[in-house]
Amino acid sequence: MKCPKVTLRSRPISHGRRSLYLDYYPAIRIPDTMKKTRTETLGIYVYARPRSQHEKSHNDEMYRKARLIASTRLPAIINKQYGFLDTARGNRDFLEYFRQIVGEHNSSLWKGCYNHFRFFVKNSCICAEVDIELCRKFRSYLLSAHQFRDPTRPLAHSSIVNYYLKFLSLLHNAYRDHMIEEDLAIQMEYIARKPTRREFLTPSELRTLSQTSCEIHVLKRASLFSCETGLRLSDVLALKWEDIVPNLEGNGYNMRIRTVKTDEEGLLPLSDTALQLCGPRSTGTVFKGFTRSMTDRPLKRWLEDAGITKRITFHCFRHTYAVLQLASGTNIYTLSKMMLHKSIRSTEFIWICWRKPSSKPSDVSASISTRRCSTNNPYLIYQCIKSINLWKAMKR
Repeated sequence: MKCPKVTLRSRPISHGRRSLYLDYYPAIRIPDTMKKTRTETLGIYVYARPRSQHEKSHNDEMYRKARLIASTRLPAIINKQYGFLDTARGNRDFLEYFRQIVGEHNSSLWKGCYNHFRFFVKNSCICAEVDIELCRKFRSYLLSAHQFRDPTRPLAHSSIVNYYLKFLSLLHNAYRDHMIEEDLAIQMEYIARKPTRREFLTPSELRTLSQTSCEIHVLKRASLFSCETGLRLSDVLALKWEDIVPNLEGNGYNMRIRTVKTDEEGLLPLSDTALQLCGPRSTGTVFKGFTRSMTDRPLKRWLEDAGITKRITFHCFRHTYAVLQLASGTNIYTLSKMMLHKSIRSTEFIWICWRKPSSKPSDVSASISTRRCSTNNPYLIYQCIKSINLWKAMKR
C-alpha cells in the first residue's frame, strides 16, 4: 500500500487571486458519491502578487490556516475517515434521519421522542444545526414539556428520562453514521431518575378483578395471564402458539420468550392456570384480537367496575406477579431470571418498593404461603411455588 501524501497547492483565479487546495496521492474516495478524487478545494483565497503589508499579512494568515487543515487530513486518511470530503453532509435533513431511526425500532418511546424533537425544532432541522447548544436546549425543553394529548399535564419524569436516553442514543448513531462531526452524546449531562411508586394488586384485589366481568373478554384473559407469568404487554401481544412447547418431563408446557424490550431470551414454565387463560390451542398469536389500545380506556372501565381505585396500568400486572413471588419466598436472583430482567437492579427496585411499609399490603403475606426453596434453579423454584396458584386463590 502506497503511503498517502497531502500537498498544499494553489491555482490562479480571477482578479489577481489564487485559490488554495489540497492534492492527495493516491486518490481517495468521496463517501457520498463513491467517486475518487485527488483534490479538495479549501475555499481559501490569497493575493497572487501581494503589494501592501495588509495583503502580505492576509496571505500569511490564509496559508497558516490552510497548512493547519492539511495537517489534520493526513491522519484522517490513514485512519480511513473521509467524512471531510462529504460537503453535503451538513445540509442533510436530520429530522428525516431521525424518522428512519424511529422506523427501525418501531417503539412508542422513540416515536414520542421524535414528536417532541420535531415540535422543538419547528419541523425543520439539518445536520449542521445539531450542536451541543441545540442538544442542551432540547434537554431543557423536555424538563418543562407537556403532554400532546393533554397540554395541561406535564410529561411524567420517567417519560422525560426515557425520551432523553433515546435522544442520546440518536446522537451516538448519527455520529457513527457520519451525519454529525462529533459524538455529542458523551458531552451531555444525564437526567437522573426519580424513585417512583410501583403499583400492584393484592390477592384480594386480584380475586375481585377476576370475578368482575369485562366488556372485552380477550383483555381480561391477557391481563390475568400477565399476572400469572409476569410478561410485559409487548411480549403478551407477540406471544404465539408455536412458542408454547411441552416441557422435558412431558407433564406441562414451557414458553419460549424473546423479550421485545430487551431482546432477552428465556424458556419459562407455564402453569396450568396460565395455559387455561390462553384458550383452545390454535395457530398464530395466542391472544387474537388483543390490541394495545384496549389497555387504555377499556382497562380503566374494568378496574372501576371492580372497585379498584389505584392507578393501575397493564404493566402493573407484571409488578403484581413480582410482588406475589417475593411474598411467597422466591429469592430476588431467581425472580430476576423468571422476569427476564436484563439487570438485577430492576428486580431490586421492585423489592424495595414492596418492602416499604406504605407500599406493602397487609394481606399479601397473610394470603400467600411463605414456603421457601433452597435452590436457585428457576424451574425448580417455579415448581416449588406452583402450589401458590393464583387462579385457585381467586376462586375461593
